[in-house]
Parts: sequence; structure tokens; C-alpha cells
Amino acid sequence: MKNDGVRSVWLRPRRASRGEPPLSLSRIVDAAVAVLDEEGIERLTMRRLAERLGVVAPSLYWHVETKHDVVDLAVDAIFGDLTLEAERTSHWRKDVTAVLYGWRSVLLRHPWAAAVPARQRPSVGPNFLAQMEILQATLARAGFTGTALSAATWALYNHVMGSASTETALHITDEERRVGQEKLRSESDRYPTLAAQGYLYDDDWDGAFATGLDYLLDGLEAQLTRP
Repeated sequence: MKNDGVRSVWLRPRRASRGEPPLSLSRIVDAAVAVLDEEGIERLTMRRLAERLGVVAPSLYWHVETKHDVVDLAVDAIFGDLTLEAERTSHWRKDVTAVLYGWRSVLLRHPWAAAVPARQRPSVGPNFLAQMEILQATLARAGFTGTALSAATWALYNHVMGSASTETALHITDEERRVGQEKLRSESDRYPTLAAQGYLYDDDWDGAFATGLDYLLDGLEAQLTRP
């Protein structure tokens, strides 16, 4: 029975098929990750994936229904490269930091995974859920509960996802920086801070991520000590 309200490949029941599939799901996912890494999410099609595998496109439909299914499976696969063991140091901040830096490393190695189309459906694959469990368990151990736990989780999630998506998506040439910054300086009466701070040269991604994470963790820690 078709359920048009469930889009995620992880939440739909697997279709029943007779006989043996012509190729395994793991082969499909491995090939999809390779195409995505080499060519990006825009180039991934069922036809392109079938060509990579050396099969005809209908062979893929034993396991998946759409390109979106393939992307969901690929996103979960790359998070499987991370450890499933939560850090248990003397302070929860260090453990949260380790989790988020792990996520960031995965997203920067596979830039397509931080793109909006890869995040349009709920991430409920087993590998990603295991990572979210580690994050929430660490925050719960620190003392966050209920809505505070949810808010803390999504603030941290949005920081790492937003940072990675901006870093991987933004492409600007040296000439564009130069001309753009000259424009800001020429209109410094309208944009005095942007002109003074060198806005278009501000691309210390690692430093901005680390400092922003410190700001978030400082704020979260302050919440725990509020009366």
C-alpha cells in the first residue's frame, strides 16, 4: 500500500521482490558516494549511477525508488566512518567538541552532504542516529533535559551544518574579493564596519567554526549554572 506521506527511504517498508536482486544495496551506495564525491549532487542521476555500476537503470529499483533515496542512503553511509563510541572525558564540553569536529570532518570530505538537497528529509539512518544519540546523551549527562536538551542539540547541529555548507558552497575569486572590497571601501559611509573589517577577506573557516562553537558552549554552560 502506497504511503505518500513518508518520503524517507529509512521509514518506508522495503518492497517485496521475487528472486535475487542483480546487485547489492551496499554496491549501489558505494557507487553513489563515489559519484557524489567526484561530480556533486547535481550530477547524480539514476542513469549516471547505473552507468557507474555497469548495469541498466531498472536494476537499481530493487532497492531504491528515487534519487532522493540514494542521497539519503549515501549521507548515512559517510557518517558510518565515525566512531560509535562516545568520548567520556572530565568535561562534557570536550566530548561535544569531539563529536562536532567529527561531523565537520565528514562534511568537508564529502561537501555534497552539507548541501540543502541532502538535508531536505529527516536524517534517520542508523549511522546518523547513532551520532545524534552520542550528542544528546552527552548533553543529557551535562544536565540538559526536555526543551533545553532539544534547543541545545539543534543549536549545535545548525552550527556545524551551517558552517560546513557555507565553506563548501562559497566560491569567490581573488579578483572578486579585491573588487568587492574596493566597492565596500568606496561606500564606507553606508558599510563602515564591513569596509573596516575586510568583510570579503574574512574566510578563516577553521577559526570561525572554533570560536563560534566556543560562544555556543559558553552560552550553554551558563544555562546550566543559572539559578
